[in-house]
Amino acid sequence: MKRIASLFLLCLASNIHSGATQVDKRPNILLFLVDDMGWQDTSVPFWNQKTPFNERYETPNMERLARKGMKFTQAYANSISSPSRVSLFTGMNSTCHRVTNWTLDRNASNDAPSDKLIYPQWNVNGFCQQDKIEHCTYATSLAQLLKDNGYYTIHCGKAHFAARSTPGENPLNMGFDVNIAGGAPGAPGTYQGLTHFGNAYEGHAPSKFATPGLEEYRGKDIFLTEALTLEAVRVLDKVKQANQPFFLYMAHYAIHVPLEKDKRFYKKYKEKGLSDNDAAYAGLIEGMDKSLGDLMDYLEKNDLMDNTIILFMSDNGGLASEPYWHTPLYVQNAPLSSGKGSAHEGGIREPMMVYWLGVTQPQTECDKYVIIEDFFPTILGMAKIKRYHTVQRVDGISFIPLLTGKKDTSKNRALFWNFPNGWGEEGPGFGASCTIRKGDWKLIYYYGTQKKELFNIANDLSEKQNLAQSHPDIVKRLSDELGKYLRKNKAQRPRFKSTEKLVPWPDEVL
Repeated sequence: MKRIASLFLLCLASNIHSGATQVDKRPNILLFLVDDMGWQDTSVPFWNQKTPFNERYETPNMERLARKGMKFTQAYANSISSPSRVSLFTGMNSTCHRVTNWTLDRNASNDAPSDKLIYPQWNVNGFCQQDKIEHCTYATSLAQLLKDNGYYTIHCGKAHFAARSTPGENPLNMGFDVNIAGGAPGAPGTYQGLTHFGNAYEGHAPSKFATPGLEEYRGKDIFLTEALTLEAVRVLDKVKQANQPFFLYMAHYAIHVPLEKDKRFYKKYKEKGLSDNDAAYAGLIEGMDKSLGDLMDYLEKNDLMDNTIILFMSDNGGLASEPYWHTPLYVQNAPLSSGKGSAHEGGIREPMMVYWLGVTQPQTECDKYVIIEDFFPTILGMAKIKRYHTVQRVDGISFIPLLTGKKDTSKNRALFWNFPNGWGEEGPGFGASCTIRKGDWKLIYYYGTQKKELFNIANDLSEKQNLAQSHPDIVKRLSDELGKYLRKNKAQRPRFKSTEKLVPWPDEVL
């Protein structure tokens, strides 16, 4: 396996469009996606003031990127990994692609049990580019469109597009020319090379979350985040001489649990007085940030920075509910409420930045909202791909006008989420729900209780005041729009266990 990989890399440069006679001047694109990174897991403030968390963490390369480009303060994703990644690579809202919870094994749902609800049969097998795969969304991948239009496509890190033994499990089936360590698992078995990243070795059974590939680093004293970065740079070294632009999807497993100690950074945070878990978490963050810096250094040293667009994003909010994590719970993303798995802002609001020389101005900020499916048409626009065909309807809207300041694409736009599932936690914003955000207002409807929460996000970022009783007119207006959207897109919803009847739509409940 190791020898085959080495031969592949040696031949790569000569095999990439070797017959091309003109250099493709379109920009390279680096999409840097972090796993489970909360809005406050950085020294870069995404609020109107610095917070204690901004002071705790050290992310100098995120600061560097913020100085070079534009920071988005209201960027949204889904509250769970797989739904966000499917939206990112299909341009579809989760309501439409129906991959509404996290995936792993074929035909197996990861919904937590419920005493009240029967959850719908969602697309537990993720998405792929082949039709007629059961419980799977058939869609054209963003990477495939880029590849078909002349981009060299590189996948590095966590995939989590689809379940084991389905075509979408392997990024090579999703339009990527190279796959580094991507597969079905949505978390690393371990970050440690010494324990083979969770793979079997010397009598040790493999973890079900074992990271595929990276055989060269197994048994070595190296952290997973660093190994992925080294491999990404190795491929970029082979690609840079080719007459075509590249798309690097750098999708780190960090900062997902397990909270393992990265010895490069752990001691420093312990000396700051942090607990073992907090120091380990801070180390995961800084290791991710070092990777970003290493890639930016590479681009600068190889005269590629001026012609490379960098997009930074997270797939869902920061973890805030594990029993071994913090006490009290649900405050790890403050001032946002709650965290991963929640419909509250802590579960869906993400750190996002974009650098595009000549388009984004240095040290600028955008307070207009965007959502993760918007990356699909945006990246195609950045790649100057104007005419393309997809088997799916694209719901995302390009945010290029926001980068240039020419148009407010969020004006009069509603954002939608549908999570008819169980994630297994109790707390603020948890539970099967559907949500609409329009302007300053956000309405959440909980399927299990038919309760509604109404928040004015501009005035109440922490979602402390449920205004549903005092503003019935706004509740009705948003409920009507949400219900209409769900019906139009044949949204899935749970059934009551007691009657097996479908839960009412949000506009059917006062």
